[in-house]
Amino acid sequence: MADDVRRYVIIGNGFAGTTCAEQLRKTDSAASITMFADEPYPLYNRIALPPLLRKQVSEAKVIIRDLAWHEKHAIDLRLNTRVEAINHAERTVLAAGREWPYDALLVATGGRPNASSFPGAAGAGNVFNFQYMDDTKAISQALETAKSAVSVGGSFIAYELAEAFVSRGVQTFWLMRGPRFLRRMLDEISGGLLDEAARDDGCTIHYNDEVRELVHSNGVVTKVITTSGKELPADCVGIGLGLTINSELVGGTPIEVGTGIKCDDRLETAVKGIFTAGDAAEFYDPTADMHYRMGTWNNAGAHGKVAAANMAGGDVRYHDVPEYSSKIFSEQTITQFGLSPEYRDDLTMVRSVEPEKKWYRALWFRDEHLVGGLLIGKGNRAGKRRYLEAIKAKTAFPEAEHESLLHWHAE
Repeated sequence: MADDVRRYVIIGNGFAGTTCAEQLRKTDSAASITMFADEPYPLYNRIALPPLLRKQVSEAKVIIRDLAWHEKHAIDLRLNTRVEAINHAERTVLAAGREWPYDALLVATGGRPNASSFPGAAGAGNVFNFQYMDDTKAISQALETAKSAVSVGGSFIAYELAEAFVSRGVQTFWLMRGPRFLRRMLDEISGGLLDEAARDDGCTIHYNDEVRELVHSNGVVTKVITTSGKELPADCVGIGLGLTINSELVGGTPIEVGTGIKCDDRLETAVKGIFTAGDAAEFYDPTADMHYRMGTWNNAGAHGKVAAANMAGGDVRYHDVPEYSSKIFSEQTITQFGLSPEYRDDLTMVRSVEPEKKWYRALWFRDEHLVGGLLIGKGNRAGKRRYLEAIKAKTAFPEAEHESLLHWHAE
């Protein structure tokens, strides 16, 4: 290889990593780009896994970039290959028994689902996490014969499992230790709207309760016993108890790890030439004046583009306002942007509720600055663009004006 050919290594072929590789190739047609993945699949759409589990899309529709695409763009994709170590002093990574040198490195390793430690979970053939393609296939197969299923947790993953169970015609129980879904962000009113949507679709929810034991028969769970003494029949148990960020590779380096791999607003870590992106990145947001993680698909793609620009020698800042939108069962939607009480506890809030429309709108402020919002209800997204612009511009709003922003229904 010529000495002037720039070498890029990307650990992780999710949306952040693959977007980064694609942008690097657009920038430099001659560069060496090597991407490592510990799964057997090229990039697939993780937000399409719930529809796949509901049997609304095919597996072929979930794959976004096939092997031919990587070959066409001269991206050396190493599937089923786990990177074992990073040597930041020598600027190499160790994988498949050899050293791979880099001029710039992206660590986009995401997170792994927290496994269940409940008594009776170990070795059970019908207890599942839900993060990867193979998880989806295994759960789907179990649902072919299941008559009842239990989803455990108050996270989005637990919601997606409960929704899929209902959609497959399975008697569904949703068990969470908190008083509501997304309890760190939603209040009693907004949580109630989503509770209603779940129950209208036939989901039975048990709040303020946890798993005490999973009861086995012939190697599979047959029922879940809760701490309050409830016995829930279960031919399938889905676990949605959060993620552990895959940050082990940066251990032993000067890179700081908090809730994720810390980086600046260029997505560069404390080690020059090593960048991070996507779910693994605890990035600095100058609008919020803090570091935090945001594990959303849109955020991962945006990170990939910024990381690529800076790995190639640019100076691009990630100053977007993270956001996501999702359908909640068949009759509700949720849109959240910017910060919420999930990320910091010093925010003030204003809210409005239109019960007849099943609409809810909350805005969060830090001092005089709008920093985030939550919109619940079909058709209740008007004004979002103005909110995002106000957050980016750091526009100051006197406290007396905060409630008036709830009426920004015109784009």
